[in-house]
Amino acid sequence: MPYLILFEDNPEADPAIRNRLMPDHLAFLAAQDGAVIDAGPLFAADVDGAGDGAGRGGAWVVDVPDAKAAHALVRADPFWPTGLRARVTVLDWRQVFRAGRVV
Repeated sequence: MPYLILFEDNPEADPAIRNRLMPDHLAFLAAQDGAVIDAGPLFAADVDGAGDGAGRGGAWVVDVPDAKAAHALVRADPFWPTGLRARVTVLDWRQVFRAGRVV
């Protein structure tokens, strides 16, 4: 079952933590045997497409059996215990459109 996981960055967190753990974080995502379908950072963008370039968080699309498994993925991520995340939201996602087609 697909879930959308939204991460909001903690603005008080030391950015050096993210830089130091990024290789471990990416290796963790790669090691999930296809459970993590898409993942990447989020940046603020104004209506005209401009933004300040600062990261605001991240998002994952995952395919796992249930919400408990989605939350377990979040907690297993090397970023989790560091305080980099201010908030995490796990949403049950029902995809209805993909690659130009209704699914």
